[in-house]
Amino acid sequence: MMVPYLEYTVFLAAYLSGTIPFAFLIGKYKKIDVRNHGSGNIGATNALRVLGKRAGATVMVCDILKGTLAAYLCSLFFGPWGGLTGGLLAMAGHSWNPFFGFKPSGKGVATGCGALIILMPEVMLISGTVFFVVTMVSRMVSLASILGSATALIMSMVFPEPLPFRLFTLIGASLVFVRHRANIKRIIDGTESRIGCNKEKE
Repeated sequence: MMVPYLEYTVFLAAYLSGTIPFAFLIGKYKKIDVRNHGSGNIGATNALRVLGKRAGATVMVCDILKGTLAAYLCSLFFGPWGGLTGGLLAMAGHSWNPFFGFKPSGKGVATGCGALIILMPEVMLISGTVFFVVTMVSRMVSLASILGSATALIMSMVFPEPLPFRLFTLIGASLVFVRHRANIKRIIDGTESRIGCNKEKE
């Protein structure tokens, strides 16, 4: 017999999966604390700048998998509302990591994308394409993240998605926008960092 309420531990697992700081761990292996370099974030973009392309790609894949695992497990037990909750918990764990005093530590874009893969794969395909194209054209990951999130929000309203999934894109996109406030100002000012440039302003 299953222990009563044991299935609710999947929400704890979802949150804890989001807290795994892959950029920090890989940086420590290389004897570099990514929090003291670049933007100071523990996300894939800063890992790319500070640790190199291979490490950046590894961090991105791992951060995506955090959201994928969280959304899958929670939706498996609790359906669409569980998927919503699991995805947001993973994003929160990544963005305000308890291992670093709950200070803003990441921006949750890759983790949110991972959740979208499970919740709304067709929306993820479109928003992922926008992210890729904008990144290639502008060389600004921040701009690509903002426009990709906006696209996901719009597409979730266009497609006949369940209410919980639409709420996920609304809350998730809002989180991305809030975490990119400083980036938006730099984009407007024309001082935002671009990947592939020798001199980047962090």
